[in-house]
Amino acid sequence: MGWFDRTEFGPNVGLIDDIYRQYLDDPESVSEAWREFFAEHEPEEPDEDQEPARAAPTEQRAAPGREAPPERAQAATGVEAPGAPADRAGDGKATAAQPHADGAATAEPARAPAKPAPAAAKSVDGDVGATPLRGAAARIVEAMEASRAVPTATSVRVIPAKLLEVNRNVLNGHLRRHRGGKVSFTHLIAYAVLKSLAAVPAMTRVYQEVDGRPHVVQPEHINLGLAVDVKRQDGARTLLVPNLKQADTLDFAGFLRAYEELIGKVRANKLAVEDFAGTTVTITNPGMIGTVMSVPRLMAGQAAIIGVGSIAWPAEYQGADPKSLAEMGVGKVITLTSTYDHRVIQGAESGEFLAKVHALLLGEDDFYAELFRSMGVPYVAVRWHLDSAPGHDALAPVEKQARVLQLINMYRVRGHLIADLDPLEVKEPSMHPELDPASFGLSIWDLDRYFLSGGLTDDRELPLGEILRILRDAYCRTATVEYMHISQPDEKQWIQERVERGDKSLPADDQLQILHKLNEAEAFERFLHNKYVGHKRFSLEGGESLIPMLDAILDASVAAGHDRVVMGMSHRGRLNVLANTVGKSYGEIFHEFEGHLDPALTQGSGDVKYHLGAVGKHPSRHGGEITVELASNPSHLEAVNPVVEGIARARQDLLDRGEEAPVLPVLIHGDAAFAGQGVVAETLNLSQLRGYRTGGTVHIVVNNQLGFTTSPDYSRSSTYATDVAKMIQAPIFHVNGDDPEACVRVARLAFDYRQAFKKDVVIDMWCYRRFGHNESDEPAFTQPLMYARIKGRRSVRKLYTEALVNRGDLSIEAAERSLEEFREQLQQAFDDTKEETAKVSEVELARPASMAADPVVETAVERERLDQVTSALTREPEGFHVHPKLTKWLRERAEALNRNAIDWALGETLALGSLLL
Repeated sequence: MGWFDRTEFGPNVGLIDDIYRQYLDDPESVSEAWREFFAEHEPEEPDEDQEPARAAPTEQRAAPGREAPPERAQAATGVEAPGAPADRAGDGKATAAQPHADGAATAEPARAPAKPAPAAAKSVDGDVGATPLRGAAARIVEAMEASRAVPTATSVRVIPAKLLEVNRNVLNGHLRRHRGGKVSFTHLIAYAVLKSLAAVPAMTRVYQEVDGRPHVVQPEHINLGLAVDVKRQDGARTLLVPNLKQADTLDFAGFLRAYEELIGKVRANKLAVEDFAGTTVTITNPGMIGTVMSVPRLMAGQAAIIGVGSIAWPAEYQGADPKSLAEMGVGKVITLTSTYDHRVIQGAESGEFLAKVHALLLGEDDFYAELFRSMGVPYVAVRWHLDSAPGHDALAPVEKQARVLQLINMYRVRGHLIADLDPLEVKEPSMHPELDPASFGLSIWDLDRYFLSGGLTDDRELPLGEILRILRDAYCRTATVEYMHISQPDEKQWIQERVERGDKSLPADDQLQILHKLNEAEAFERFLHNKYVGHKRFSLEGGESLIPMLDAILDASVAAGHDRVVMGMSHRGRLNVLANTVGKSYGEIFHEFEGHLDPALTQGSGDVKYHLGAVGKHPSRHGGEITVELASNPSHLEAVNPVVEGIARARQDLLDRGEEAPVLPVLIHGDAAFAGQGVVAETLNLSQLRGYRTGGTVHIVVNNQLGFTTSPDYSRSSTYATDVAKMIQAPIFHVNGDDPEACVRVARLAFDYRQAFKKDVVIDMWCYRRFGHNESDEPAFTQPLMYARIKGRRSVRKLYTEALVNRGDLSIEAAERSLEEFREQLQQAFDDTKEETAKVSEVELARPASMAADPVVETAVERERLDQVTSALTREPEGFHVHPKLTKWLRERAEALNRNAIDWALGETLALGSLLL
């Protein structure tokens, strides 16, 4: 197939020949891109008097500068050309070329059947067994022959692989716990190669002849070729080299996606012609089959080819005991080769390139930190350190063991400080000095060395790497705990055994229940948002994991034989809890949104539905049910805490079941309110007193990391919003709200602690508030950076669904079908409300009594004073740039006063302004 530039496609010409044969048989059998390519590069008809070519296939020409296509070559020589299609007529017969009078052959029509190849031919010495190469194999021969014209040289470098292994393990561990997937050594090395090519651009120079004179071309971008070994159906292997276009413009996450998409196209046989064109540098990985080093062929038109050898122990150590190797500080190595076009690239430049790869794989230029940021890994990358030899100091091993035990204790005390808690990932990952092994004189070379485990497991000794894995899984993931401030050893031991040991995965039925509750929570909020635009609802969006968390606590309460659960909470998420936890009917909630409120509530307003309480039944999916009582709360947030404790204590006294404490108080707080309102500390302070105790309260802080418009850095001095709970030595579990499985595990553990010790326990669920304080606010005015992150954040339901699908636990169709069924239920409830057929629920608590009429108070002021206030409010200070949305609001306020169309916000502002005057 010589009617296109052969150097443009390198070793891929064999594949193109195969596709061309498919195209000749049936143009519709190849993609549109290939049809367009072959239409643009259709072979030309030779002149009738053209001298037929008699040379080898690589020298056959249909016209100057054009190689004869397979059929033309066959017709000219009377022998089937490499890659010529055979038996296309389908009758199993071959048609030979007909000779001219002068002995030359006449070309048959383009679609005539070709002569079948003999099974074997005799070699020169008469032996049978030589088989002609045809098709793709012959094209690869041609490409290899052409590569011999490229004068190449090769540089070799051996690189330590220890740090590469360790950081890959950290990265893959994070992926495994979250969205699934895996990063290979090839991905990391290829990206290091790409970064090094950008740092040493001389390595991308390409030799080219223009008008017979040598030229050098410096590509603007790097098209990185990936050599992929493909096994055909007949068992034969072939090498394909598609390339990643403009790979130098991608971060690691984008590079990984593009890499896997390209490999997917190779496996699915969906490569297009543009996937092969314009390769700058190729990377090949013979190390996958154990090859230590290779010097691959460089195709014409490319700058270099990088060979990646196997990651293995040096040969001289491969028979040694692994423990001995660890003690000696011997690690695995990887060999890289750089084969380059020596006409335009010099050996020193190739050496500089390999040195850059070496430096990156040892972590220079924050290489691994960049990878972690790109992949959303919330931890500090492991750094390269030299091993420290103990020398002749007999106490050195003892001292190192003592430091390991000290490190174990520090993870129990401070491991929560580097946990993955914030779903918004606002702050850059950091390593606390007391959690960094380097602070204790430990390095990556100690990871394979054995130390006493300090009771972490039943094993007396473990490698340091395994010790750190256990500690980080217990205290540094999406769930962690503060408990070392507790003075009771049995309580600390109880928590340690449960967080440091055991399988933390949940069974399939738990996963489906979590997804079901997330579906309910999100669908409810989305429905209200779409159907009641502009209504305040204080939505739970961003903190939907509260619903499966409450579901787990209530199921555990049923299993424990409790009489009832008494809950208290403020406005945020209240409607969702009423609907999906307490069991208030959707129809009644929607009825209230339509404005059908109790006429007895004379001082009620549009948000009175957020004050009301309810009593319902929670059925456990394991059988049984429990009464759930949500106390009324007239806006003053944490004032409901002592009310709930009083209700629970009174009911326990009436039941008179002693220390069993069969009524469970559950208090749901906001983060700013928990830290800022004194009634929280007062209620906690009474929790263990004989006259007030209730057998332990489960506190859940829905931590939106925002108090109205104030960020934590400006609203409290403590590290956490929950630090006030340390005053009663309560254990505090922190959990990332975007990991609903971790939320459920923590909820069950907190309930079990309450049952075991009859004390308060706190859950701090880090999440966010998708909309403003209420849905009529614009939160980006005061928190623009936070809400820029929130705007692009997928919901916890979507993230969890993706995680289940990626882990193979659920099909996406099943997840979406479940959500759609619930949307239909809500739509039915809404339709019932519109038709005023919704039945009034019987679960409501008693309404507050009617109040006496308010006295009449004269509040009017002169119009001139209102004009004066409005003028001051709408005047922009000189040199101050007002937000464009606010400019519009200010202009509308001035116009509203002139039209006597004053809304609530302007009325409140005028009132404050007149008071100031």
